[in-house]
Amino acid sequence: APSEAPSGRININTATIEELDALPGIGPAKAQAIVDYRTAHGPFRTVDELVLVDGISPAMLDRLRPLITV
Repeated sequence: APSEAPSGRININTATIEELDALPGIGPAKAQAIVDYRTAHGPFRTVDELVLVDGISPAMLDRLRPLITV
């Protein structure tokens, strides 16, 4: 199933590294960190939990918020 939600947002719980890498400010290393965090801790319950991933700042989350969902 595609990880793009009906809203057109990327679901950070199902997105591939390639899909995450396409988000502004997220390169391959941060995309891998998101996937690794998800694997270790389970799915994100809210978009806000993305700041728990190394390299994701609150400011970056604010820029990503309109583009992502859980």
